[in-house]
Amino acid sequence: MPTVSRHTDAIAASRVIGTNVYNTAGESIGSIEDVMLDKTSNGIMFAVIGFGGFLGIGEKYHAIPWSLLDYEVDKGGYVVPFTKEQLEAAPVYSINELTGADGTRARDASYDYYKVDPYW
Repeated sequence: MPTVSRHTDAIAASRVIGTNVYNTAGESIGSIEDVMLDKTSNGIMFAVIGFGGFLGIGEKYHAIPWSLLDYEVDKGGYVVPFTKEQLEAAPVYSINELTGADGTRARDASYDYYKVDPYW
């Protein structure tokens, strides 16, 4: 069933991974590298957005609450409501840090930084 914004309620993770992500100015900030799932609540903890680096070397990752990503058909990607400066100041992680402590450290820091009400 479509949502109010004509998006569907469900999407396969395989369709999300690799999708480009843009900031509010329309600048590409990276792509979705993975999606972290909360096993206990059956929800999505956050999207892992990869940015920077070249051929995977030096790449850093943002943990962005899923609710902040809005798919825009005309861009063929997700848009997050942040400026370049806000994203540059956001917490960054290595892949290992994102999964440490079952992802809760990155999740908590992300929801705090972006001022999103926790779903848990």
